[in-house]
This record gives sequence, structure tokens and C-alpha cells, in this order.
Amino acid sequence: MNKDFISGVVLLAVSGTYYTWSSEIADSTLSDEVGATGLPHVLSVILAILAVLLMARAMLTRRVRTAAAADADDEGDAGLPRAIGFLLLGAVYVFVLPFIGYVAGTALLIGAVALYEGAPRNWVVVAAAVGGAVFYWAIFVKLLGVHQPVGSFFQGMF
Repeated sequence: MNKDFISGVVLLAVSGTYYTWSSEIADSTLSDEVGATGLPHVLSVILAILAVLLMARAMLTRRVRTAAAADADDEGDAGLPRAIGFLLLGAVYVFVLPFIGYVAGTALLIGAVALYEGAPRNWVVVAAAVGGAVFYWAIFVKLLGVHQPVGSFFQGMF
């Protein structure tokens, strides 16, 4: 078994757990026909499909180890610290979201991830971060009607 197959198994388990936990979300009297569990169920099914595809790809492909592949595996040892860095970015995002709100927090997250991935420090990163945050806000708040936190820092301004 290779890393992709193991990752697929883990993602399938996460998908099943997420589906089970999201089934326990209670519907309110204000729920629409989709209900509070609709989007979480769809996301868990999509994750399960991606996990199965990842496992299938891992089983269908055979790796021919060459010197270049061995070198790439040696460089891949930085995967865990990199993953921990992404986990820390997500944890900081969840922590600061109630204080600075959805739009500012999402813009900072997009910018931080871009810089963490090695994007150049220029106006393009700022534009992508702000544009992406406004885009996600428009999708969730305006299109789907899911209100996002304004943040206690900006509470009196809006």
C-alpha cells in the first residue's frame, strides 16, 4: 500500500464520521426543504467519492522507482511539517474569526496560504485574498443566505 491508498482510507473514514455527526443536526422550524443537514451530507458524499477515486488511482498505478523518484521521496519528508503549518493556519483562522469576522478572516487566510505556498509578496496576493473573501461572502451570505460572523471588532461599524 502506498501513501495515496492510505490517505484515501483515512478520507473515507473522515467522510463517514462527518456524515454521521452531521445527521445529528436538528432541523429548526425555519428550515427549508433541504434542511440543516443537506449541505453537510452533500460535502461528505463528495469527500467519499474523492476518497474512493484516490484509492482506485493508487491501486491502478504502479510506481516505477527511479533515481528521480527516490530523490523526490527524500524531499517529501517535509510533508508533515508542511501539513502542520496548514493545520496551524486553520486553527488561527478559527480562533480569530469571532473577533475580526468572516470577510477579514477569510482574506487573511487566503493571503497567508498563498504566502505559505511561496507566492511572491505583491499586490496580486492582496487582490486575490480580498477578492476571494468577498466572493465567498457573496456565495454564502447573498446566494445561499448563510449569515457569517461580522466579528466583535467590527460590530459597531455595520
